[in-house]
Formats: sequence, C-alpha cells, structure tokens
Amino acid sequence: MGGTDAWARRQAAQAGGFDAIGGRYDEAFPHKEGQIACVERLLADLPDGARVLDAGAGTGLPAARRLLDAGCAVTCVDFSPVMLELARANVPEAAFVFGDLADLPEDPARYEAVTAFFSLLMLPRARIGTVLRSFHRTLTPGGLLAVAMVEADVDDMPIPFLGNWLRVTGYSREAWRGVLEEAGFAVEWEDTLTYVPEQAVMPEVQMFALCRRLPV
Repeated sequence: MGGTDAWARRQAAQAGGFDAIGGRYDEAFPHKEGQIACVERLLADLPDGARVLDAGAGTGLPAARRLLDAGCAVTCVDFSPVMLELARANVPEAAFVFGDLADLPEDPARYEAVTAFFSLLMLPRARIGTVLRSFHRTLTPGGLLAVAMVEADVDDMPIPFLGNWLRVTGYSREAWRGVLEEAGFAVEWEDTLTYVPEQAVMPEVQMFALCRRLPV
C-alpha cells in the first residue's frame, strides 16, 4: 500500500465497512464453533487472571465474553467505532482501545495471550508479518497466540461482504504456518472448519491455530 495518506484512506474504508455492517455481523455469522473451541484450548493453558489482548475484537462475541467469564483481564482493540461500541455493550468488563492493529504502540511483555480471530485477514500480506511480530513483543515469555485465518491464495483482494466492499487476504495452510513461524511462534495446535457465510457463493475454509511465543 502506498504512503501514509493512502494507508489511512484504506483503513478508513475498511473500518467504514464494519461500521455499516454493525449489529448484522453476529446475525450473519451465528456459528462460531471454531472460535469457541480455540478459546477453550487457550484457556486450558492460561494462568488464572491472565491478561489477554483481543486484537480486532469486533462485537466482543464470543471470544472476549468467554475469556472474561473465565476470569481473564481482557483488552479489546478495534478500528471500527461501531464495533467497539457493540463490544462495550456485550463485554462491559473489558478495557477498550480504538486503534489500528497495524499501528499499535509498543507495549512489551504485557499480555499472557493475544487472540486475533479473522482480524489479520483485513490487512495486506506486507503488513501481517509486522503485526504478528508486534504480537510477539507484547506477549510475555512463552505467551500464547490464538489466531484464525481463511484459506485462500489472495492478497488484499476486494470482495463484497454483507452489502459492503472490504479488502481481504488469505493463505494456503502451509504458507500460513510459515508466516506464523517466521514471526517467532511455534504452532502447537491447528484445526480447520468449512463454513458457508451468509450471501457467500462458495464455502470458506477457516484455519485456527494456537501458537506459543518463542524466545527472540
């Protein structure tokens, strides 16, 4: 993506798409078994009261809600004001940060876990590795990353999404594992789920992974 102004315009358009979707998001994606299973595996490895960054929290459902119910201290980050307000309503116990995942401040060793469910696919490949490395820095030694991506060989491709246009990225399974490992993570668990979203022509394959931060 071009310079600073071009990136700001791109991200404003992406956020605006989610603002327009608003509360329809959870209605269009009611089946979140993959996220729930990944969160449960994450919780099994976390200490009591673990600090978790929910990166691209959306409406806060189901990830932030389940993490909070399990006693975690959750910080929700999203670049869509509407989504962040929905999260405030759904998970009022969380902390909230309005911001772009590609431009988060350095905050080393603050969290025991990061969750990023389908948020990285909203970035071009050139930025995804950078964001994963920022997750690596913000995790404590041995911290965990729970992440979901869609299987597709596309990079920043515009697609129609619930009546709006968004730009999305995907990877093959092998390539995605390589991206995670290159960012300093060991993939400890993987799963896939085939899902047919509302208005979709073809089913999508959702890839879930639980990864551990390796030492620098």
